[in-house]
Amino acid sequence: MDSTTKKTRKIIVTQALPYANASLHLGHILEAVQTDIWVRFQNINQNECLFFCADDTHGTPVMLKAKELGIQPEELIKNVQLDHIDTYDLYDIKFTNFHSTHSDENKKYSEQIYLKAKDNGYISRKTINQLFDESESMFLSDRFIKGTCPKCGAEDQYGDNCSVCGATYDVSDIKNPMSAISNTKPIKKESEHLFFDLPKQIDILKDFLKNSDLQKPITNKLNEWLNDDLQQWDISRDAPYFGFEIPGENQKYFYVWLDAPIGYLASIDNWASKNNLDMNNLWSEKSEYEIYHFIGKDIAYFHGLFWPALLSAANFKLPKGVYVHGFLTVNGEKMSKSKGTGIMAKEFADICDPETLRYYFAAKLNDKVEDIDLNFEDYVQRVNSDLVGKYLNIASRCSSFIKKNDNNLSTDIDQTILNTLTSRKGEILGFYESRNYSKVVRLIMELADQVNKYINDKTPWKKDIDEAVIISSTALNAFNILSIYLSPIIPNITKNAFNFLNSDNFLFSDIDKILLNKINKYDPLLNRMEPIKIPKENIMNDENNYININQFTDIDLRVAKIIEASHVEGADKLLQLKLDVGDLGERQVFAGIKSAYNPDELNNKLVILVSNLEPRKMKFGVSEGMVLASSDDKGIYLISPDTGATPGLRVK
Repeated sequence: MDSTTKKTRKIIVTQALPYANASLHLGHILEAVQTDIWVRFQNINQNECLFFCADDTHGTPVMLKAKELGIQPEELIKNVQLDHIDTYDLYDIKFTNFHSTHSDENKKYSEQIYLKAKDNGYISRKTINQLFDESESMFLSDRFIKGTCPKCGAEDQYGDNCSVCGATYDVSDIKNPMSAISNTKPIKKESEHLFFDLPKQIDILKDFLKNSDLQKPITNKLNEWLNDDLQQWDISRDAPYFGFEIPGENQKYFYVWLDAPIGYLASIDNWASKNNLDMNNLWSEKSEYEIYHFIGKDIAYFHGLFWPALLSAANFKLPKGVYVHGFLTVNGEKMSKSKGTGIMAKEFADICDPETLRYYFAAKLNDKVEDIDLNFEDYVQRVNSDLVGKYLNIASRCSSFIKKNDNNLSTDIDQTILNTLTSRKGEILGFYESRNYSKVVRLIMELADQVNKYINDKTPWKKDIDEAVIISSTALNAFNILSIYLSPIIPNITKNAFNFLNSDNFLFSDIDKILLNKINKYDPLLNRMEPIKIPKENIMNDENNYININQFTDIDLRVAKIIEASHVEGADKLLQLKLDVGDLGERQVFAGIKSAYNPDELNNKLVILVSNLEPRKMKFGVSEGMVLASSDDKGIYLISPDTGATPGLRVK
């Protein structure tokens, strides 16, 4: 098959959408690299493979982050998107299109899918009790509720799914709920919500799990969830909420998990419009394109059940496969974006060549749902041994002999060693297709070893120039084949290798072609790696979650005396405290301590006040700080200074 042959497959690929409230960490890059390698492989194998993604922009976290920064959510997500695109570029992630869920296209498809599902009888409404943060005067979205998993009992779980057992549940079922925003216990409050009838799609979902390309552990887990009392899915959220308003409703917004995966469609449509293409030819019931999603194991439930059920209800084509990977650990330690920890991808690119990380990830990735550990010592050793010591060593050793021949390659080639490399093409293509990149890397390095052995056995340095040129030309043709095999993994290094070889043979169908041109001067394509040292400011540890001394001294703690405490009309949890803070004057604070204290017993009590906390406007008034308290299952306890402290005294 030559380079003009019609492409045999049409494929659309997506990766999970990064959330638009922070920069990317290395966990994001793991998924992006896994997906990008597969896309590049398909295209180099002369299939048409399109790669789409977008920023996931809606929901309470973006709204609160923007508020914290004193900007509008639209400005925040615009800035974050630019940062995300710049970071992906550093790692040579080649999207066909990278868009945003806060877009006209996403609004259009969200409304279209919702209304179609509604017309088809999949939408209902009912009044529910929802968790409400009194101190913040807002209903709490899932990720701002923490508590104990109702399935396995794991503590400190956020939202409506458990990071320990993987279970998904209604957020109202979480035990011992607390607001992650104010650290107060929320109340239950009635609100009317819209629901998608997931149980009505059970036959569609069973068929999807039976016929789609899914890893066996994922299929088993999804079937387990499918048979475990499948519930209707709450797809609405109350104001205040950053997102799309639901058509025909008042102050109701699409839940972010409804419009986020629809962002795949939006990104495709945005690209199609810019290229005068018909969206119906790309993603519709009759489309020729195979659709594949690459995701992390934490969102398998949504992509394996909610997403196909939603697509089917709106008469859209279902994905052909969902490929799930595990989490990334670093030197055996867990990384977590949800807790703001991990190594930031942009900073890591300043420390290590991003191509080397692509290679290391590939050397560890397979088709299983297992965590990947980035071990720095192993990383350095593998890059130096494989890329520098085996692969690039071939070009370095042979270029000097060709230089003596005015950089002219010989056409008199020893075909035996080349046949050894080309005969393994089928295996390599199969490993790429099945995402067993670690097997690809292992096989390619075995072949590189054989080429280096060929050079050692032929000893060109002992031969006359003509024979040395034949040996070196043979080895450089082998180097070209290895470069083709490696190009989905390390595209920038192999691009420079092709430039050195003056070669345009870079497709898998080109491996039988012999190099005929002069080569160019060889400059090292990669230097040996030194031991990796990550600056402390670029990594945080989930277990310790340390802050530095400067962060601590930024907190102004003062002794305060309660002048007057009183009930707050309409609030079940709050007391209003009037405080004497010495030289700082008087302050008003609303504290969630009503369950533990009567107002009368608090008068003249000394407490600790966070005095430089930004005032919060609440429906009861303005709260000018926060009093410190501790809590356990038995109650809440105000923290008081020792005898002799006076109002206004700084706490050190």
